[in-house]
Amino acid sequence: MPAKPTTEQSAQRVIDDLRELALLTSDAAGAQRVAWGPVWRKARQWFADKVRRDLDVEVATDAAGNIHVVLPGKRDATVIIASHLDSVPNGGWLDGCLGVLVGLEALRRAAAAGECDLTLRLIDWADEEGARFGRSLVGSSAAGGSLNVEDIRNLKDRDGITQAEAMRENGVNIDSMLDAHKQLKQVDARAYLELHIEQGPVLESLNKSTGTVLGTFGVERHMIKFTGQAAHSGSTPIPMRRDAFLAAAQFALAAREIGLKYSRPGANVVCTCGIVKVEPAIVTAVPGVCEISLDQRALDANVLAQMHADARAASEKAANDNNVAVEWKKIWNIAPRLFDDRLLRLCDEAVNEITGDSYRLPSGPLHDAAEMVPHMPTVMMFAYSARGLSHCKEEDTPIEHLEKTIRAFLVLAEKASESVSL
Repeated sequence: MPAKPTTEQSAQRVIDDLRELALLTSDAAGAQRVAWGPVWRKARQWFADKVRRDLDVEVATDAAGNIHVVLPGKRDATVIIASHLDSVPNGGWLDGCLGVLVGLEALRRAAAAGECDLTLRLIDWADEEGARFGRSLVGSSAAGGSLNVEDIRNLKDRDGITQAEAMRENGVNIDSMLDAHKQLKQVDARAYLELHIEQGPVLESLNKSTGTVLGTFGVERHMIKFTGQAAHSGSTPIPMRRDAFLAAAQFALAAREIGLKYSRPGANVVCTCGIVKVEPAIVTAVPGVCEISLDQRALDANVLAQMHADARAASEKAANDNNVAVEWKKIWNIAPRLFDDRLLRLCDEAVNEITGDSYRLPSGPLHDAAEMVPHMPTVMMFAYSARGLSHCKEEDTPIEHLEKTIRAFLVLAEKASESVSL
């Protein structure tokens, strides 16, 4: 093993690895590493080959399909570094894979420095994106023990293949995948670290390369169904209509106002209506049924609960104002997951050391780290995202910012290891 490189040399090696992976698994439309598919398998094989070439360690897969790479130390006490190699269709060159490849570099640096006092574990979580079947954080939620396998067993892709079938094709038995939770519980995990691109415009707007992540937003996600009466658009006077779409439109505007109401400097929240389904969906009919989705997110659990209550009230008002009925169906929710205070301080120190200026921000998107919060001290670091874009081929982080973030994260990994060793 060569001598331990400088953080500048390490950052360049990570960037070279990222470019190599992009060349291997992208086409003109972007990255194609969709979980459980052939390009994803190619990416994971490339990763496993690189690990075996650079480190004399085992590459193992747990019951949920998560890849584990362990660099043993003198003690079983473990720092976990993790992220995901899978992408959305036509995705970017950094989303997820940045965190895995910087983790590999952290292990290479530790190996080059000699025998470690504690153990380092690198994890590539399976199917973080949920791009093929719609359920995100599959591998990490299985390992975290929060996954209900019946929620995903019969999910189907566009070709009618179920998630259970696709997983079986990749050597994962859905009926035993929660054994990954038992496997994770056997690890003496003292810290969990994850690096990701921000996927938003905040760091760019402040011209900051790197940020310390306070935690992941809690989420309330529902479908709201307004039911009125379909009627002829030419013969039904407006005051006599029971227009379900107008109720949904009124509700969508109210959702925006709820988001504005609870946002404040340093603590923004979001409310989004992303799906609208109208029946009978013909130009000459008043809509009799309209379904609309609501996605609400906040870092403060009390704020999220109040936002949800306000949305319920707004839906009732919209239904009453338009003489229609309303019903709610929960899609999914998760509580806010706040990160560990000690690791937040270490992350600030690492960012300051490399960039001279630390900044804290929450994560609106969910990440695998959220599933680890109940089980171990956890923190994330964000990298500047150009134009706030992600999940598209235009996703990028300017190299000067990317290089600083990688260096800061490698410093964080060493600080966390030293802290655990004390």
